[in-house]
Amino acid sequence: MTQPPPPPPNQPPQQGAFGPPEQPQDAVPQDGVPQGPAPEGAPPFRPPAPPPAPPGGPRLSQSPEGPLPHQAPVADQLRKNAQAAQAAQAAQAPQPQPQPQPQPGHGQPTPPQPQPGYGYPATAPPPPQPQPGYGYPGAPQPQPGYGYPAAPPQPPQPQPGYGYPGAAPQQPSPYGAPAPYGQQPGYGHPGQPMTVPMQSHAPAAPAGGRRMNASMVIIVAAVAAIALIIGGGVWYAKSSGGGGQDGPTASGGTGGGDDKGGVAQGSEKVPSDPGAKALFQLPMPTVAKDDSVAVDGSWLTDKAYVKSGVAEIVGYDRDKGTELWSVKLPGPVCAASRQTDDDGRTAIVFQPKMPPKDSTAGCTQVAAIDLNAGTRLWTKTVTSGDALIDFDNVTVSAHTVAVGSTDGGAAFDITSGKVLWSPKTSDTCYDAGYGGGAKLVAVRKCGAYDAPQLHIQTIDPVSGKVLSEYKMATDIEYAGVVSTDPLVVAADVGDSAGDGSGISDFFSIDNRTGELRTRISAPGDAYAAECDSIDTPEACTGLTVGNDRLYVATEERDDNADGARSNSIVAFDLATGKQTGQRADSGTGYTLFPLRMDGGNVIAYKEPPYDKGGQVVSIDGGSFKETTLLENTDSEDARETESDMSPEYSEILYSQGRLYLADTYADAGSGGDKGYLAIAFGTSG
Repeated sequence: MTQPPPPPPNQPPQQGAFGPPEQPQDAVPQDGVPQGPAPEGAPPFRPPAPPPAPPGGPRLSQSPEGPLPHQAPVADQLRKNAQAAQAAQAAQAPQPQPQPQPQPGHGQPTPPQPQPGYGYPATAPPPPQPQPGYGYPGAPQPQPGYGYPAAPPQPPQPQPGYGYPGAAPQQPSPYGAPAPYGQQPGYGHPGQPMTVPMQSHAPAAPAGGRRMNASMVIIVAAVAAIALIIGGGVWYAKSSGGGGQDGPTASGGTGGGDDKGGVAQGSEKVPSDPGAKALFQLPMPTVAKDDSVAVDGSWLTDKAYVKSGVAEIVGYDRDKGTELWSVKLPGPVCAASRQTDDDGRTAIVFQPKMPPKDSTAGCTQVAAIDLNAGTRLWTKTVTSGDALIDFDNVTVSAHTVAVGSTDGGAAFDITSGKVLWSPKTSDTCYDAGYGGGAKLVAVRKCGAYDAPQLHIQTIDPVSGKVLSEYKMATDIEYAGVVSTDPLVVAADVGDSAGDGSGISDFFSIDNRTGELRTRISAPGDAYAAECDSIDTPEACTGLTVGNDRLYVATEERDDNADGARSNSIVAFDLATGKQTGQRADSGTGYTLFPLRMDGGNVIAYKEPPYDKGGQVVSIDGGSFKETTLLENTDSEDARETESDMSPEYSEILYSQGRLYLADTYADAGSGGDKGYLAIAFGTSG
């Protein structure tokens, strides 16, 4: 359940950042973080971004070593080079040159002429001439290409394009994009295709057959260097792909390309027979009548399906459902990380005791759980003054456990429980929550209660140092972290979604620079993704991210007069914000629900019609070809059990022919039907 955040403290201090903790202890004082010598208030200083490139020019990213040396427009540099060349020519005393011979008119025979050597006067003995290749002109012609104007260079002319002097001033976007919504070029990609002329190893001779002097050689080398820098910058930006993702492959596939230019191969095997049967059902735990208890959290290991119960975490055999181990807790689980580290460890927040009916004992306890060994590694609390902090959310990134709330947060080493850092709350800012996984992202809320501003910060999980930051507009109150690498957040801008989904727009952010790559409009009446970002920024469903694309489920639509429903999954490019044209349709009566990525493929659950069993499909990230991995039995008992686990409100996990659906609340049920805590289906292939 969600609670609105309390108003900020009466004394609004200055905005802080992350600082080193005091000596680790079980009860960590939130406001006892010592001040370090470095300033503690804002993200690291970054110089202003260079002006955007003109239309057709490259929009280059900044390399880790600093700004690339070709931030000025290339056209201006070329004009400067040409002007320098003319000055150098004037400073020398050129030898008299023979007058060019008049050219015969079109269709007239050409009289025999002595043939001077390439770049030599006619009086000099000509050197041996190479035979011209196919299509090569009979004699050298003036080249007006890169760096060699055929006529004296003209003064720069105002261009009516974005970023050129003389253009109409652009209005700044309220969301940080320098161009109008929907037209911002993607990170590391030029607004139009960039063409770099191919240069021969020996530059073409200047007009008039004059010999190239030293000044011209220097200028040619400078021009070639600029061309190489441009090409190298674009290659660097595309190869990094924004957020560490591979860019499009040669064949049009994206992300993690294989030898054939397609998307990265997944690990899910296609069974010889996708037909599945019910493997086991876990009974609903006993709770008081008319009461409900949160049972958030489910995970998969190589051997176990792990599920939160009432005041416990239990590991079950993946195929049989028999109990393998149990971690007892003094109270119910409040929040559970969706993420694990490489060693199969995760984190939870729980209450210190069983509360009376319809109440809570406070979500003050943080613990790390080893899912392979079935043990609780440690338990910690954090204080603000004399009071224990109630936490709303928890996640894991690398080997760091991060917890957040309106009252403060903390980060612990997942192995030892040592306090790594704590965000400052002695000001008008606090870390509302975190997104984990590949990177650690904080949703930091600052400003007045009635006019907050969200800071989306990529932070170092060990030190808490802010690596990059994007400030959202002040009409955005909450944000969900859809993905941390590449960084994608969702928000309901101006409460415009209108459907309770918490999403009207997605924001694709470069988590190395903090710059907005693009903004994607996702009206609530068109798309079915949801984020419960008030308390839990990481709780987003109905979407997934991979191949530098966002895959989102659409709302259901009527297929025929009988009221049969269907929907689709569509893809958005995270660099341009535009749909890629890829679409996977659910088929009449089914509803597609994306779960996660498998390499470059999308794993999706198909919620079935009343007379069918559900399916799990793999959608190829390049071709969008759909492959059925599992199809549940359509027996009446199995259908009824499956229909109780709506994907909008349930935890759904799939791996290697096994599908697990679980509830997030335990209750007494109605009419004596207690239902199930979790159910499992599996194929035989």
